[in-house]
Amino acid sequence: MIISYFIYFKLQESDFAVTIFFMITVTEIEKLATLARIKLTDAEKQGLTKEIDSILTYIDQIKKATLDIDHTPIVGIVHNIFREDESRVLPPEDREALLKQAPEREGDFVAVKKIIAQD
Repeated sequence: MIISYFIYFKLQESDFAVTIFFMITVTEIEKLATLARIKLTDAEKQGLTKEIDSILTYIDQIKKATLDIDHTPIVGIVHNIFREDESRVLPPEDREALLKQAPEREGDFVAVKKIIAQD
């Protein structure tokens, strides 16, 4: 679907600026309604035409907006902290104390519910 639009030239500060006014037609609204499989009254079609035109105008304004953001990285603010993996052997008393706190256990392991189905 092609949305028709008009280009309007206006004089602004001694330069020509192009302003695009999007105009969606009632026919295009009817095509959209058919694709969406909804029924619209004539009043709803007119209302949607105005609403979609204002949305398209707003999107055009957003496209024209520029942001002055400095994208250079700042050194020293964000950094990762890594540590070496090390194996620790717990004394049997500490291991037993941890296992007693678990709701369920199987031998020397904590029992948990199966969450991944295997087909």
